[in-house]
Amino acid sequence: MENRALKYQRERRREALREEIATVVEGELEDPRIGLVTVNEVQLAPDGKIARVFVQVDGDDDEALESLKGLQASAGYIKHQVVTNLGLRHSPELVFVLDRSQQYSSRIDELLTRVKKRKR
Repeated sequence: MENRALKYQRERRREALREEIATVVEGELEDPRIGLVTVNEVQLAPDGKIARVFVQVDGDDDEALESLKGLQASAGYIKHQVVTNLGLRHSPELVFVLDRSQQYSSRIDELLTRVKKRKR
């Protein structure tokens, strides 16, 4: 069982990373490949060396892939800004992942609506 204080510290670090990465992505990156990107969640590995950053991109699949490529290319800069702004000794390696949960939930809602209409 994980120590409660350690769990709280990991939660604070995840939230601080999410906020800082979102700030850098939304305001400081000038890569033309990166469209409208929203940072939804950051998951830290148990050792804290890898952070999976879940992002939502507005647009079609091609635009989403281009934005993801731009984010991966800018990962070093984002990591540097996070270390500088948060005062961390060690920053986790950033891995950007497309978050399609909102698309899945809207598809499920659509299917449930169809089922309800058929029952009538």
